[in-house]
Amino acid sequence: MIHKPTLSSLGLVLGLGALAYAAVTGQPGLLAGAAVLLNVLAGSRGEGWRWAALAAYPVAFGASMLRPGAVLHLPELIGALLVLGALGVLTVQGGATVRELAWRRKTFQALQTGSEQLAEARDAAAIIRAGVGILDRLEVAPHLAFVAYRQGTPYLLAARGAFAQHLERPIQPSDDDSRSVQADHWVAEEVLALLSREERPHHHVVPVYDAAQRHLGMLILARPSRAFGGEEAAVVASFARLLGAQLGQWQAIRDLREANDVTLRSLGAALERRDDDTGGHTLRVVGASVRLAQRLGWDEDRVKALRWGAYLHDLGKLAIPDRVLHKCGPLDPEERRIIQRHPVIGYDLLQDLHFLPAETLDLVRCHHERWDGSGYPAGLRGQDIPETARLFAIVDVYDALTSTRPYKAAWTHERALDEIRWQSGRQFDPRYVDAFLRLMAEQDDVRLVS
Repeated sequence: MIHKPTLSSLGLVLGLGALAYAAVTGQPGLLAGAAVLLNVLAGSRGEGWRWAALAAYPVAFGASMLRPGAVLHLPELIGALLVLGALGVLTVQGGATVRELAWRRKTFQALQTGSEQLAEARDAAAIIRAGVGILDRLEVAPHLAFVAYRQGTPYLLAARGAFAQHLERPIQPSDDDSRSVQADHWVAEEVLALLSREERPHHHVVPVYDAAQRHLGMLILARPSRAFGGEEAAVVASFARLLGAQLGQWQAIRDLREANDVTLRSLGAALERRDDDTGGHTLRVVGASVRLAQRLGWDEDRVKALRWGAYLHDLGKLAIPDRVLHKCGPLDPEERRIIQRHPVIGYDLLQDLHFLPAETLDLVRCHHERWDGSGYPAGLRGQDIPETARLFAIVDVYDALTSTRPYKAAWTHERALDEIRWQSGRQFDPRYVDAFLRLMAEQDDVRLVS
């Protein structure tokens, strides 16, 4: 199989041979045909090849006129000039076509790569960086900036080129007049003023909106030469819409997550009203659990699952009768069996909340399991107990020990820590006990210093 580059090279050799033969033998028709063939084959090899192919025709035509006895007639001269003009038009159009194809290829590649990066971005900052990176790969301008408002003040949140040295910089009016820094055209002027005059003779500003037409910021492009063409402006506007859609989607997801968090926190507070003896218990165990998980290096998603589980861990107590839940004395075997049902009841009640991660449900169901296998409801042992439940159990027991209950007085902080330490390897995961004790020691040091 003969490859395309090989065929092209062979065609160029044949074309040059035909051009030389036509010049030597004085055949103007063959000369014109060979020149057209060379022009077409040289089109894909770059600007220099195209112009060289164009120049080859008048050189060959002139050489043919130097043959002994050759006479230049007016019709031949006019014909040669027409061929040369046609070849010039083909050369110019071919160059424009190649540049357009290269631009479209670059646009497609930037869009493909950028779309993948936008989809992988986990927060607004990463989305903005990916969006500016798309334009940077297009090489539409050496100096790029994305500007957005933080509490009413515009900031440079992503940048390339000479703008990069001003990243995270607030944009303020350069003089003390009364104009608003929230007017986009004034902000754009102030941002462009960060560049030298030689770097910004030509600039282009594109506002970024989400699907609901909320203003999210603006893209500012600057370059030292050549005004921005219509096609370039259209491509930049398309990327601005893509960036706005992605930012808007991320904001909608964040709003939904915040709404979920508020809802679950409110539900946790309502549970405390049901169980009067645990006033403040939920917020305390949520805060301590999150701090412990962060100390252990848990990622954001696992910490969120833990936090939600901590809000909901005693949801099943809604189904426990008051006579059992609020009993002041020791529970009898039947009452103990009833109270031990609350983890499974809570787990079952949450099954229809499909946005809850599995780790949250694990915590609700398993936070009374014990490391040695003597816990409930399933008697799980050691590593079989889900991690969120293992971590949370320590915090939950510590808070219960240091709180006043109908059946006991509050323990001191030191006595509770001694109990947690003693239960390491019995009730609790030893690794998490060590981390919890270090966390408590650090908090004690902070209290002493303060």
